[in-house]
Amino acid sequence: MNKRFLLFVFPVLLYACSGKKADEQVIIEKPAVNITDGQFTPEILWSLGRLGEMTVSPDGKQIAYTLTYTDIKQNKSNAEIYIMSVNGGEATRLTKTAESEFNPVWKDNNNLLFCRDDKLISINIKTKDEMTLGVFENGIEGFRLAPDGKSIVYITTIPVKRPPHIDKLYEGLSKTTGRINEDLMYRHWDQWVDDYPQIFIAKFDGTIDIEHSTSIIDSTFECPIRPFGGIEQFNYSPDSKMIVYTCRKKTGYDYAISTNSDIYIYDIENGTTINISKDNTGYDQNPVFSHDGTMIAWESMERDGYESDKQRLVIYELATGTLSDLTTDFDYSVSNIAWSDDDNELFAIVPFRGMEEIFSFNRSTNSIRQITHGYHDITSFELKGENIIATQASMQYPNEIFAYLTKDEKSEGKKLSTYNDDILGQVKMGKVEEHWIKTVDGKDMLTWLIYPYDYDSTKTYPVLLFCEGGPQSMVSQFWSLRWNFEVMSGAGYFVIAPNRRGCIGFGSEWCEEVSGDYGGLCMKDYISAADYFTKNTKQIDANRLGACGASFGGFSIFWLAGHNEDHRFKVFLAHNGMFNFEQEFLETEELWCDLWEYGGPYWDKSPRVQKSYAESPHRFVDRWNTPICVIHSELDYRIAASQGMAAYNAAKLRGIEARYLYFPDESHWVQKPQNSILWHRNFIDWFDKHLK
Repeated sequence: MNKRFLLFVFPVLLYACSGKKADEQVIIEKPAVNITDGQFTPEILWSLGRLGEMTVSPDGKQIAYTLTYTDIKQNKSNAEIYIMSVNGGEATRLTKTAESEFNPVWKDNNNLLFCRDDKLISINIKTKDEMTLGVFENGIEGFRLAPDGKSIVYITTIPVKRPPHIDKLYEGLSKTTGRINEDLMYRHWDQWVDDYPQIFIAKFDGTIDIEHSTSIIDSTFECPIRPFGGIEQFNYSPDSKMIVYTCRKKTGYDYAISTNSDIYIYDIENGTTINISKDNTGYDQNPVFSHDGTMIAWESMERDGYESDKQRLVIYELATGTLSDLTTDFDYSVSNIAWSDDDNELFAIVPFRGMEEIFSFNRSTNSIRQITHGYHDITSFELKGENIIATQASMQYPNEIFAYLTKDEKSEGKKLSTYNDDILGQVKMGKVEEHWIKTVDGKDMLTWLIYPYDYDSTKTYPVLLFCEGGPQSMVSQFWSLRWNFEVMSGAGYFVIAPNRRGCIGFGSEWCEEVSGDYGGLCMKDYISAADYFTKNTKQIDANRLGACGASFGGFSIFWLAGHNEDHRFKVFLAHNGMFNFEQEFLETEELWCDLWEYGGPYWDKSPRVQKSYAESPHRFVDRWNTPICVIHSELDYRIAASQGMAAYNAAKLRGIEARYLYFPDESHWVQKPQNSILWHRNFIDWFDKHLK
């Protein structure tokens, strides 16, 4: 359930290839927006440009990035490539097509490579002349260019082949829709596993020699790892002679119950592969070579099955095979690792006390320092000498491009991009406050309070308690197309957003207190946050308190609905939440998560496991007494749609006022523009009905 880094990346690519052919489609442009009352609405949310990938030119002078705009009537979005100086200022639009461009890579200071549909294309940034370098039969999901410019490694998909004894049953049945499976992981996240990604290497001498490309993976394993892996999971060595990559070399049942991925080195010349992390049993991922080619750094989790374990920063020395951990005494996770030019420092994004910040880890002194600081989330960054070009967001603005320096100490950065300034300049954003409140066991918990956009201290307002998903994810300064606090603020609500037990970014002990105790301290943390603000903020009307959440947050809503005897909460909304733990355990595909979180299958009679399943919300339906809206999507294979339907049916059978919103074509998120608008309108309408 801990899919915390997906809020920003997916919408860039998902809407480009539906409906008519591209040459028949209207090219999507930036919409004209005129806001008169300052209210931030779902429609305005979808009018903003959404920053995708970003890369800095070899000379460090230019930034190429993808920017997505949406046409709600067409129900699609489209990404284009833009070029901007590293000093900021006006950007130049490089592409203008009805298809989305993605994965921009600098070939040199004047030429950019990128993907469009199933093609890899080169464009001259001055003349805008394009040349198609290769067309990929099974599509291309991303690529890396070798440092010497003589080859590429690209991601494409390989069809899954039926075993012979099953395949013979399909003879003469070309129109059958039946699926026969004899193993687990036959579907994953939002797709049936009909193919899997692999990485191939191909020569590049002006065009891509696809016909003679070579698969780097030695069997039918995923690389990158579904559903979220991309080009960050493999890299070239500086001399272009080796590929280092991430792979979980498991299939079926073994894949479904384990998170044990490893780091492999592929020797391009002789085609041999070695595993350099085989002694570690948890996630190992996203390897990066040092500039001198003697070391590889990556993110590493120790424990198999625990997808939210601390991500350590480990370094492997190729000459000796020695492995070291730069985060032994650092109780936070790292991601997006980058080496300094002299390979003495490593930089990484760290979830830290409610923000995502860049930290530096010094190999010589073993010292750690914080580079960035502020109410924001750093979502990615790239190093060029002493310059850091980062993408960052906050609760008050979507991803923008900022500049920092490696020598900075808690800098708030310099904003470079301006593509949303004209729209955001017309809206009134709700103020965001940081509060540290006491929990029932005397600990301090960071809770965000977001004010209504039209706040007047002489008035009182309704309030929503936001229940975070994960369960091990942080209520950070994220910007979302769904759980957008400024849309809630724009609808006239206070929002209480606590970092309850289980959230990362507050140390391992705080994070791990949720596993096996879903109905325990984490639920009391919600109550503590709600009670604190309804009692201490006079502008909050305690009689107009609602609660909402998705995934683990959706479970939280179902659980709170069964423990609302005092009618503290007047209305609930649950999205894609777990309702019946026993059924959910048998329906989910990523079994490693439930095996860790619950402690085992429900037929395991050990006290810890039975304690976990005893907190299943369906056991407390007899206590439900509050209106509830349930939302679920058919393509959510992480928490199947039957969970939402069962919760809604239970409410109706109990005589509880209830509403059910169902999406047959969405997954764990709602990503299609018109579906999202409906989601938001329903959200606001439901709470307005009961709290206004």
